[in-house]
Amino acid sequence: MFPKVMVVLTTGLVRFTRCVDSKTARLLKPVLCKNLHRTVSTESAGVRVLYDGLCPICVTEIRFLQFLQKNRPGVVHFIDIAKPGYDEAKYKDVTYEMAMEEMHVIDEKDEVHRGVPAFAVMYGAVGLGWLGRFMMWSPVRPFMDKSYAIFAKNRLKWTGRGDECTTGRCEKKIN
Repeated sequence: MFPKVMVVLTTGLVRFTRCVDSKTARLLKPVLCKNLHRTVSTESAGVRVLYDGLCPICVTEIRFLQFLQKNRPGVVHFIDIAKPGYDEAKYKDVTYEMAMEEMHVIDEKDEVHRGVPAFAVMYGAVGLGWLGRFMMWSPVRPFMDKSYAIFAKNRLKWTGRGDECTTGRCEKKIN
C-alpha cells in the first residue's frame, strides 16, 4: 500500500510543479492545473492594479500585496494613478476620475474589473485566491458590494482629502 501512496503523491507533485513552472505551464493544457484557482504566476502574469498612491489605506494594502509577491516579481504590476505620468491610454482608457471612484484591475486577458471583482482578481494574482473567491461567493457578495460602496464613497473624506480629488490631481488637506 505504501508504494501506491508514494506513486500517487509523486504523480500529484509532478503535476503541481509543472503547473507552477511558468515555461512549462504555458505549454500544458489547463486540465493539469485545474485545481490551482488563479494562484499560479502564469495565470496572473500581466495583472495591473490601479491604485491611489495618496490614499494611506490603499497604500497599506498595496504594500502588503507587494510583500506577498516579492518572490514572484512581475506577477502583478501596481500602477499609482496619483503620479503625474499616469497615462490612461496604457490602461484600457481607465481615466484618473474612473480609478478614483472605485478599484480597477486589468487582468492578464486585458479585461477591466471594477469594485469587488477587481479585488478578487488582484488577490488571486498574489496567491490569495481563496480570499477573492470568498468575496465573490454568492452569500457574501451582496455584503461585500455594499461595504465597498460605502468605503469608496467615503474614502477621500476618511483619508483627509475632499471631493476635489475626484478630478485633476490632489494632495492631502493640511488643516
